[in-house]
Amino acid sequence: MQMNSKDNNYNKMIDKFVTGKILVTRSSMPSYEEYCEEIRDIWDTRWLTNMGPKHKKLQEDLKNYLGVEKIDLLTNGHMALELTMQALGLTGEVITTPFTFASTTHAIVRNGLTPVFCDIDPDNFTIDTTKLEALITDKTSAIVPVHVYGNICNIEEIQRIADKHGLKVIYDAAHTFGETYKGRGIGSFGDVSCFSFHATKVFNTVEGGAVCFKDQAFGDKIYDLKNFGIHGPEIVESVGANAKMNEFCAAMGICNLRHVDEEIAKRKAVTERYHERLDGIEGVKLNRVSDDVKPNYAYLPAVFDEKVFGCGRDEVYSVLAEHNIFARKYFYPLTNTFECFAGKYDPNETPVALAVNKAVLTLPLYADLELEQVDRICDIIISCKK
Repeated sequence: MQMNSKDNNYNKMIDKFVTGKILVTRSSMPSYEEYCEEIRDIWDTRWLTNMGPKHKKLQEDLKNYLGVEKIDLLTNGHMALELTMQALGLTGEVITTPFTFASTTHAIVRNGLTPVFCDIDPDNFTIDTTKLEALITDKTSAIVPVHVYGNICNIEEIQRIADKHGLKVIYDAAHTFGETYKGRGIGSFGDVSCFSFHATKVFNTVEGGAVCFKDQAFGDKIYDLKNFGIHGPEIVESVGANAKMNEFCAAMGICNLRHVDEEIAKRKAVTERYHERLDGIEGVKLNRVSDDVKPNYAYLPAVFDEKVFGCGRDEVYSVLAEHNIFARKYFYPLTNTFECFAGKYDPNETPVALAVNKAVLTLPLYADLELEQVDRICDIIISCKK
């Protein structure tokens, strides 16, 4: 197929942007031929969406891979969170963490709920369960903890507190695809665990998400909410939205799931190289996942102690960018400091999260990152030390 001038100009722009740059992540994809083969029968059936064969296959494949009882697929991870809160009928206040992506907090607020922010553990960046119970009031209906960078929340203590106070637990598990905790799939904990299959994740469907659950009554509500409440050509039993995963995204997921273990193994090699080079450098603290966790090596956060290292996170970020290496201040800013919430929350009430978000930098990490590139990144970071 011959490209027109617009196509050529666009490709040149993309080449200019990508060439010579190391980005913080790079999407994993199957071969072009494998994906084309996977979608070939879509041209025969013309079944493009509405829970077609690809959707059903991916759903079953993921249920087995993740080790969960029940799963449903949605258009993205945010809708998984937002519709889960609706399906559970939450009211009043929801305790969560400000050290997360915007989606977690926005899902709470968009449901007319009030987020109550709990500080984080300084070692693994997940919600600090020692501060959790003091935040519970008679208005609290749920806890929404976030597994961060592949670090797992204190699941046992969260469940103990939730059971004591009759609260729902919804895990934002966007960072933990494929992980297990004490041999059990991470999606099997809490009332619901929500996953994101965004292009930047360890496993992606281009865009997509999932809810993992045990209660079929909840599953029925999620189905209604993601499909307009439709139960037949002439039957609409409830008010719902449109959050169905289409067949092309499901096909990408089917392909990527075949290779995800290989991708994780490559990420492990990259992570180990970072540790070889940066462990022992005073003022730099790299993330370490608990021994109880089978990790997915999704992220490599480094916390810079400016007093010890000699320069702060922002300076390291800028120096790397000068060398065409683009790390990410993740998570920064805290969600309780967003402009859209100006004056509503006091970030000083979560001092650990406030300190960490000013010091953490997630370094480039993806399956195809070459070890020589990791060495280059580490050399530049080490050269920043004063």
